[in-house]
Amino acid sequence: MRFGVTILGSNGAVPGPDRHASAHLFQSESTDILVDCGEGTQLQLQAAGVGFGRVPLILITHLHGDHFFGLPGLLTSLALNGRRAPLRIISPPGLRDRLAPLLELDRYRLPYPLTFEEHTAIRPDRIATVGDLEVIAFPLRHRIATNGYLIRELPRPANLRKEKLAEYEIPVADIPAIKAGGDFVLPDGRVIAHGELTTPAPEPRAYAYCSDTWYFPELADYVRGVNLLYHEATFLHDRAAEAREKGHSTAREAAWTARDAGAGRLIIGHFSSRYGDLGPHEREARDVFPPSYVARDLYRFVVPFAGRGAPDGES
Repeated sequence: MRFGVTILGSNGAVPGPDRHASAHLFQSESTDILVDCGEGTQLQLQAAGVGFGRVPLILITHLHGDHFFGLPGLLTSLALNGRRAPLRIISPPGLRDRLAPLLELDRYRLPYPLTFEEHTAIRPDRIATVGDLEVIAFPLRHRIATNGYLIRELPRPANLRKEKLAEYEIPVADIPAIKAGGDFVLPDGRVIAHGELTTPAPEPRAYAYCSDTWYFPELADYVRGVNLLYHEATFLHDRAAEAREKGHSTAREAAWTARDAGAGRLIIGHFSSRYGDLGPHEREARDVFPPSYVARDLYRFVVPFAGRGAPDGES
């Protein structure tokens, strides 16, 4: 059952020749979700060889251009490609007003329903359920209102033991009740406990996206126990004062959050263009939290069942 994210952009502020602006495509078994949409996102989707047809939801963390300037081109391309399925965009307030002059949304009818939903997180709140996933928004601390997002699988029902179904000749009509937690009563009155008939479902997997934010210890509580954590690391720690002044984090601070949250793996990104070699970022993070990885454009990170998330190489 797939559960993972493709890095579409890993640079901060401006795109570069090898690092595009912020965007992640999250993919599960039932649906896809786009998180942020920096300049050139639609080109990166093509380069990654992934389609956009299964995406019903776009999550925008905040209204700095490097996180949403890719939307006008993407929305228009979807129209030209004949999309008809509804599309939701959730962001802090003001996104539609910024896009309307470009898309002329009040005069040009897109061939698919487009809904803008505004949410400013002040605490962790569930804001959407899509397919087999729930989306929780939580507050980050940046220069403007900024949401982080946690995407988590909904709990799965228990797995039936086929040999027990045969042993007790359980009718198909009784299976839904057993999967929902019920016992089974034999014709002679004996009760076969739910636990004998099933094995536990895998624990729900979770991915969290922490875009632009300065370090604050409470963030670890919002993303506690996630399998895969993305956290911005615009600067190395020798520029911690500058990071704080500009509303950003260092690689070391991102690793502090991952360590304190008990995360499975950490991906760091949103790098300042001043850095060409990202090896020091990875080393700085790994000194604190060993399972840390530098985000690289078009790399895919997957989380298997009972796993803690590892990179799967380039798409």
